[in-house]
Amino acid sequence: MSFPPVAGRIDKSRHTGDAGTKRALSLPGLTSHHHVWPGHTPLSSAAAPELSLTRPPDRSHTMDRAAPLSGMPRRLRLATAIGALLVLLGTYLVSATERADAAPGQVGADFGANAIRVAEFPADCTYSHRLPDDPIIFPGLPGASHMHSFFGSTVTNANTTLPDLVNSPTTCNPRVDVSSYWVPTLYRDNVAVEPAIATFYYLGEGVRADVVANTQPFPQGLRLVAGNAKATGPNDSIARWSCLHAGHVPPSKDFVNCPSGTMLESYLDFPQCWNGRDLDSPDHKSHLAYPVNQACPSTHPVHVPKLRQVLRYPVTGDPSRFRLASGPGYTMHGDFFNAWPVAELARRVQDCIRPVIKCGHDGRPI
Repeated sequence: MSFPPVAGRIDKSRHTGDAGTKRALSLPGLTSHHHVWPGHTPLSSAAAPELSLTRPPDRSHTMDRAAPLSGMPRRLRLATAIGALLVLLGTYLVSATERADAAPGQVGADFGANAIRVAEFPADCTYSHRLPDDPIIFPGLPGASHMHSFFGSTVTNANTTLPDLVNSPTTCNPRVDVSSYWVPTLYRDNVAVEPAIATFYYLGEGVRADVVANTQPFPQGLRLVAGNAKATGPNDSIARWSCLHAGHVPPSKDFVNCPSGTMLESYLDFPQCWNGRDLDSPDHKSHLAYPVNQACPSTHPVHVPKLRQVLRYPVTGDPSRFRLASGPGYTMHGDFFNAWPVAELARRVQDCIRPVIKCGHDGRPI
């Protein structure tokens, strides 16, 4: 806004005397010093003394008083623009905060087309310790098992219970995963070798999309064994062995010969259909089952994440030099004792598995 007419009339008063000044100050809207511009608040007499009708005319300063009046709108426009920018910035910051604190189920919707459409979140757990213990197969019997290598909770032994795990330190990334994972120790030339990398993937795959969309978190305290420690041959095994970065080496259920510069890999998939009742069973397996025709069988109707155990050992070469504490490579098996915080595991299932979004260690979309 500008007021050239006002400046013009006041300028004229320099030649017409007091009468001209009075006419200039009698313009519509200027009949008092509380003039209101559209869209702005009234100016006080302190803010605009030049509009006072009671002030004796002083022709020698008329133009000096008109100049601030014509510049006033520019300052107001600048202040308005700055205010609008601050409002926009505040709105953005609030939106970003709300996005970071989004309730479970919102994350998938927020990321939309930018999400990597793989139902997954991982836990990387470094080696913790070795013991001839197994709190699932031989609870309360120290030394009753073959040698196991433990990952995750650092306190696991033959006497471990759920409260022990819930309150324990962990080797996992993320630190909220205080579950315990263990496998038979690998030996090369009868010297124990531990994985350089141990990753436990939580996946939504191998079943129909509608089944994935209804995935439920593992119940806290669930105990589960996958694989066959007593396998007498490859046909009794679900283990998979391969070589990292050497896809030309065919995978096998027994050890493979990996070229120099690679690593020996072990893959093992746990069952993903739960009976909805039991945290364990006499054989430590039958309370869960594998899918049939991309769905969970009626005996095990609750779909939970598929746990995939991936171990990478820093060894290569002649497989005859390798053995597991349980025997040949086809006896590879894995044990899982779930101690994830209930709400945290539920959030990851809700935000990553069900909407089919690849998440990182923090359970947020990558």
